Amino acid sequence: MSTESTTGTEDKAVVVTPDAAEEAISLLEGESMDTDVAGLRLFVQQGGCAGLSYGMRFDNEPEDDDTVVERHGLRVFVDPASLNYISGAKLDYEGGLQGAGFHVENPNATSSCGCGESFRT
Repeated sequence: MSTESTTGTEDKAVVVTPDAAEEAISLLEGESMDTDVAGLRLFVQQGGCAGLSYGMRFDNEPEDDDTVVERHGLRVFVDPASLNYISGAKLDYEGGLQGAGFHVENPNATSSCGCGESFRT
C-alpha cells in the first residue's frame, strides 16, 4: 500500500483545527466507525458557480494512492488529484445557530463564489 502518512508535517497537506477534528471524530463514532482506521475524505469536484467545490464524506479506510493526514486524532484522506487543489488548506468547524459546519480555507483559491462553497484556482 502506498498510502502516505503526513503525521507531524503541515506544509504540503491539509491543516485540521482541533474543533474540526473533535466534531468529525464525534460524527464518526456516531456512525460506529473505527476512528483508528476510518476517516474523513476531503475532495474537490467539478461544480458550483465558481467551477470547483469541496466534498466530504466518511470512509472506512483510505485508498491506496491517498495521502493520509492525521491531526488531533482524526484521519483525513485526500486523493492525489484533490491534493493538487487543496494542498496547504485548513479544515475548520464553526458551530452556532447559523452557518454551523465544516469550512475549508484554501490558499490556492484565486476566487470563490459569494456563498463560499465553490472556488477557482
